[in-house]
Amino acid sequence: MEKPVINAELCTGCEVCIDECPNNCLEIVDDVSTLARPEDCTGCGACAEACPSEAIAMEEE
Repeated sequence: MEKPVINAELCTGCEVCIDECPNNCLEIVDDVSTLARPEDCTGCGACAEACPSEAIAMEEE
């Protein structure tokens, strides 16, 4: 299953991905989005699609 991988250098901490995640898996840590609850992630890709800075890539576990 694919999971989001966040590029910290591209992430602006805008929280759009957090708002779009249907399972509440992401959190901001040190101004960067983080997959805080990977066990709840279904790999839907909503966070990656919503990210305005293209900081999230969906990659196989």
